[in-house]
Amino acid sequence: MKRNFVGYIVLAIALFLIALLRPYAFFYGVQRGSLYGLIALPLALTLGIVGLLNLAHGEFLTLALYMTYLLFDKLSIDPLLSPVLTVPLLLLFGLLVYKLVIERSLKTHHLNLLLLTFGVSIVMVESLNIWWTSRPRNIYVPYASTSVSIFGVYVGGYEFLYTLAAFIVLAGLLLFLKKTRLGQATYAVGQNPRGAALVGINVKFVYAFVFSLAAGLVALAGALLSVRSSIFPHVGGPFTMKSFSLTAMAGLGNLPGIVLAGIVLGIAEEFVKSIPGYTGWADLVFFVVLIAAIVFRAFGRREG
Repeated sequence: MKRNFVGYIVLAIALFLIALLRPYAFFYGVQRGSLYGLIALPLALTLGIVGLLNLAHGEFLTLALYMTYLLFDKLSIDPLLSPVLTVPLLLLFGLLVYKLVIERSLKTHHLNLLLLTFGVSIVMVESLNIWWTSRPRNIYVPYASTSVSIFGVYVGGYEFLYTLAAFIVLAGLLLFLKKTRLGQATYAVGQNPRGAALVGINVKFVYAFVFSLAAGLVALAGALLSVRSSIFPHVGGPFTMKSFSLTAMAGLGNLPGIVLAGIVLGIAEEFVKSIPGYTGWADLVFFVVLIAAIVFRAFGRREG
């Protein structure tokens, strides 16, 4: 217990020093980390309830990006309004993938499920590559380039939507899981599927619902990211590993911890990027901090 307390104090001091010495890295880190948390929440939901690590998670994000781009390019629909269409479409697409591919294989070995979702990711990437080619697309909107001054430090204003969206989605999921009958049934299935089935909960329905809900939430993240990222078939791949890493760091079922872990790791990334000559080390630092956090937690449990 003491070790955990000391660890949190050290972390708080480190974050304070970064905010003091590299304020722009701190604010950009909060923004970037919020995006990581927002994208990780759906994967954590699927992993925690269905028990499925969806290796196609990043490709769902890529699909959401392309859908947002298509609506903007062909119909002039603003990216911030596109979730009205992309969220329902991704919900249906997620349900279709679950029913046609995932549901029939849930009782097989976990390795088979991993290979299955990996296969889905490959099919999605190659399909996008054939249809759109590898040429990057971009969405340009004036408000995406706005900046705000915080204590004399100018940072991107648009990116704070990542933070706002992450905490809104987090609050919505927590309220859903704790305050609604379907949410409580979903939580029960995540805790004990057999026990939930014995008391009359439709486990198959819950699994399908959670998988499609996760796809819909990814569509929201894709809409926000679309104006600040180039869009190409492999753009979503790295987010799968980072989302899983945040889930492992925070622990299954710890949704607030996933968002906070994302923010901490985002700050660590941006701090390293702010050091001249070390920009390329940012991704390495992400996983070094992750490993350190997991080892720290393991020692804390052993001591307890």
